[in-house]
Amino acid sequence: MTIQTIPTQPFPGQRPGTSGLRKKVRVFQQPGYLENFVQSLFDTLGDCAGQTLVLGGDGRYHNRAAIQTVLRMAAAHGYAKVLVGRGGILSTPALSCVVRKHGALGGIVLSASHNPGGPDGDFGIKYNIGNGGPAPESFTEAVYRRSGAIERYRISDGAAVDLDRLGAARCEQMLVEVIDPVADYAELMRGLFDFAAIRALFGAGFTLCYDGMHAVSGPYAQAILEGELGAPAGSVINAVPLEDFGGGHPDPNPANAGELIARMAAPDAPDFGAASDGDGDRNMIVGRGIAVTPSDSLAILAAQATLAPGYRKGLAGIARSMPTSRAADCVAAALSIPCVETPTGWKFFGNLLDAGLVTLCGEESYGTGSDHVREKDGLWAVLFWLNLLAVRGGSVAALVEAHWARYGRHYYSRHDYEDIDSDVAGALMQALRGQLAQLAGQTLDGYTVALADDFSYTDPVDGSVSSQQGVRLIMTDGARIIYRLSGTGTEGATLRVYLERYEAEPAAHHLPTQQALAGLIAVADRVAGIAARTGRGAPSVTT
Repeated sequence: MTIQTIPTQPFPGQRPGTSGLRKKVRVFQQPGYLENFVQSLFDTLGDCAGQTLVLGGDGRYHNRAAIQTVLRMAAAHGYAKVLVGRGGILSTPALSCVVRKHGALGGIVLSASHNPGGPDGDFGIKYNIGNGGPAPESFTEAVYRRSGAIERYRISDGAAVDLDRLGAARCEQMLVEVIDPVADYAELMRGLFDFAAIRALFGAGFTLCYDGMHAVSGPYAQAILEGELGAPAGSVINAVPLEDFGGGHPDPNPANAGELIARMAAPDAPDFGAASDGDGDRNMIVGRGIAVTPSDSLAILAAQATLAPGYRKGLAGIARSMPTSRAADCVAAALSIPCVETPTGWKFFGNLLDAGLVTLCGEESYGTGSDHVREKDGLWAVLFWLNLLAVRGGSVAALVEAHWARYGRHYYSRHDYEDIDSDVAGALMQALRGQLAQLAGQTLDGYTVALADDFSYTDPVDGSVSSQQGVRLIMTDGARIIYRLSGTGTEGATLRVYLERYEAEPAAHHLPTQQALAGLIAVADRVAGIAARTGRGAPSVTT
């Protein structure tokens, strides 16, 4: 084996977004493309002699080939050890767990999360720092700057490592340890939740359908839900990770998890349904005839948190992304704890968690988590819900309705306009920003605008400022319309419009969501000129 130095030239556009660098598979397959980015990452990290790296991905197409490349480059960079999941598999929350447990310098996640897979799909790479969480913007910007000046990369010509056999191998002087991807994560879950109570719940005939969506969480769910907690065999469907996710879109929402939604609407529906996404960090919770919004799920978990052993001491605080509904704010007020509003992106929660300012975090895009790791965690949320149901009894619907009766209901929806021309989307947002000064105080179809701004966030821990994080229209009655462009796609732009209206009266808690929000929907389109600017008469996806 020898370490080679390969001349190269920069590739344009290697700037990591909200969740790392995401491009089409064919982009990553260009000779030198992945190598350039990884070398830029290692150059930014500096001397890593004697350090440990954690490596894994969601099993999508190109995952295995990319892992071999990263291993050979890590060996050339001087790492002492790499922990890699068997088969190249590590869910994003499990990677965070392994980084934290083993004191690694950091970890590399090979995933494009909920984006489609396969040869014509998407691929991605993200670096997590030593706390287990996504690298901050200051680091990712440094990587981007380095990618624009790179002239060479270093790589070993060593043989491929057998990723399917547990145990140790060597690449140059570096130890490669292939680990069970579930073991450390399962150990962490045992310390957080009442597994005995959940086993008793299944023992009493409770039924479950967990949709792995042919993504990374299937093996975790089978090992923990069926293997350890006693859910009947077959409770986990679509459990085998496939390189193209079985041709599906591994985004756990009612639009994409159609098989699960159909099962939960059937006369013989299971008691509980759930799904997770490509890399295992998102979750959808479903009861018989009811899909729980992510915003409500965060609020319910916060309100009932002390029923789970890992949270019996109570919560230091709650954090939610700005577009997430204010349901968690109501719970925080009742508990006399802070609720911190951050920009979208899990990295913004890391400082708050590390400083002990908050315990639970959530985003409206089906992401929920806590201070147990530094990523959102899909299966963790499912186990939390099962713990609550095991202790409280009753159904998912009953738990949700009891929460609304106490705290009120936040009618909430997100409208996605996908694959818009990037210039059109940018012009739409710029025009919105240009209206902000005039919108405050206006009455729009019965809604009076109390605040119109472009959200800016100052981190209470390190003082860093993140601006232009989403245009907000906040009405005098608390209703909200929010516009932002998503940073998780690989083609064109996605405009997300978030709509929220609070209803305190229990008699008005059971309207169809889109009907309850119809007035706001009309205002949102008129103010932004969505149909006129994009030519779209309706959103691509409504959740």
